[in-house]
Amino acid sequence: MADLPTHTIVFEILTRLPAKDVGRSKSVCKQWYALLSTQDFVQIHCSRSVVSSNQRVLLIDDLTCSVRPIISNNNDYGPSSTVTFPFHHQNNDVSILSHLNGLLCVCLNHTYELLLWNPTTTAFKRLSTPDSHGFYINNFDAIGLYVDADDDYKVLHIKRRSGVLGVYVYSREVDSWRNIPFITRQEYLSPHFNWSAGTFCGGTLYFTVCECWIGGTNVVICFDVNSEQFKEISFPPVPSNGMVQGVLVNVKNVLHMYASTGMFEMTIDLWTLQGDYWIKVLSCPPIPPISLSLWCDITHYVTNGNWFVMTKLGKLFTIEMDMKPFECFYPVSWFRGFKGAVFVQTIVSPSI
Repeated sequence: MADLPTHTIVFEILTRLPAKDVGRSKSVCKQWYALLSTQDFVQIHCSRSVVSSNQRVLLIDDLTCSVRPIISNNNDYGPSSTVTFPFHHQNNDVSILSHLNGLLCVCLNHTYELLLWNPTTTAFKRLSTPDSHGFYINNFDAIGLYVDADDDYKVLHIKRRSGVLGVYVYSREVDSWRNIPFITRQEYLSPHFNWSAGTFCGGTLYFTVCECWIGGTNVVICFDVNSEQFKEISFPPVPSNGMVQGVLVNVKNVLHMYASTGMFEMTIDLWTLQGDYWIKVLSCPPIPPISLSLWCDITHYVTNGNWFVMTKLGKLFTIEMDMKPFECFYPVSWFRGFKGAVFVQTIVSPSI
């Protein structure tokens, strides 16, 4: 260390600070402010912040918005801190659609506007435009947040409007939307198909597209974020004698899917994607009957060797696993009866 320049030592120390401490450090002097504002610093700090110990849960109800740390050894939350939305809203009518590296893509339900928001720094950016870009309609649209090879954060917005599909990409770098081509089967545009939010993994955004009835068609749509090309791959070979739900999760940059199937008794299998094919990792014992209204909003995550299946109203099923824990939680739109998501605390800005 004695041979390293002072600037290098300071840089290495500061990139390991918590996000909120980086914000405070900007006021030390002009040189530190300039250093901590560079894209190189933000990128390296972000790469060192994306760890399980830095994860937080954002919870939204009708009255409050709060952030809590995750206590993994007892599968609970730590003390909460209240978050004030920095943008106008009505009765906390904010839906979280996607998240990546500390940024949340959210929708204001009363105006349908899309925003990028960093709840740690409180910075936000409106994505809506006068020419009708950046407006989201629940149950018809799908959103995916990703970063390309040039470190440009982007939002993929898939719109279904009266049988017409439009696909648009927002770039943080140029602060604008543009249309990209997407040719797919006409039936996927029907409201009978449910599109998931995009899951970013290994340079690709993945969406599950599932038909909303027993024995329906289920596929995965893949979007290469650098070539901007789409392709379709098959769903894991799960039984089709019940309702099917696929929940995608990025585990250490490998795509996994919790595939749930059943009606009165659920079976849940964990699959991993290798190339374009799914390999079963494990199966859980059948889960006791859960009412359909709860089943549709199940949340999954794994920690400390245990696999949890949680309904949106807080009913928790625990399955003990003889496996190493995934240091990752799945981001969700409902969490213990609150709207919310799991995110990491970073200094990534929603705008340049």
